[in-house]
Amino acid sequence: MTTPPTHLPYGTPDTPRIAVRGEARLEVDPEIARIAITINARGTDRHHALDDLTRRNNQVLELLRTYGDAVEKLETGRFTITPQLTERGRHERIRAYLGSVHLTATLGDFTALGELATRLAELDLTHVDGPWWALRPDSPAHGEARRRAVHEAVQRAREYADAVGARLDALVELADTGAENTALPAYPPPAPGGMMRSAGYGGAPTPPPALDLEPQRQTVYAHVNARFTMTRPEL
Repeated sequence: MTTPPTHLPYGTPDTPRIAVRGEARLEVDPEIARIAITINARGTDRHHALDDLTRRNNQVLELLRTYGDAVEKLETGRFTITPQLTERGRHERIRAYLGSVHLTATLGDFTALGELATRLAELDLTHVDGPWWALRPDSPAHGEARRRAVHEAVQRAREYADAVGARLDALVELADTGAENTALPAYPPPAPGGMMRSAGYGGAPTPPPALDLEPQRQTVYAHVNARFTMTRPEL
């Protein structure tokens, strides 16, 4: 019976192995921005509260649709209608109904973002929060970061081999340990100075100027682990 060769993860004196880590960090402009919109209504009658909430929700949707392709995605999150009880008394008495609808709008055209934010904030009982800047999942920046991480791993391994009088011979393993955009959670904390948070309680006599929102640069990381074999060192 033939004995299988023993696995030597660290190589042999004739073919040593090198294990290195390659890293890359890029700062790029964001590609999309998200804003959260909360529409509220309150009334002593459930039916009237729902009517007001529906009307205000439709008003917001109509406003968003006027921006056409600038609003790439519009999603309805949570809808609630909650009875508000009196604070005193033995009996459960409802004094009001509170309703809300939560929307998320994703924009790819930042020139429309400031104007849209101010127009939304002017609407009755409408709360606007954001923006959250991000890259698209298929952004070329992710691939560029990974390529740079691999190039750094190869360069680092060559320098180690050269230090012992050897040269790289073959790539044994290339492991992706993560390539992620640190500013891409669903709702990351807005940057200082880049947050708009307001609620409208009635229309203003004249529309306010559009907010001047500066996009927040995004940081993209990539990390790889690589193993190479090299020629016999000249020690």
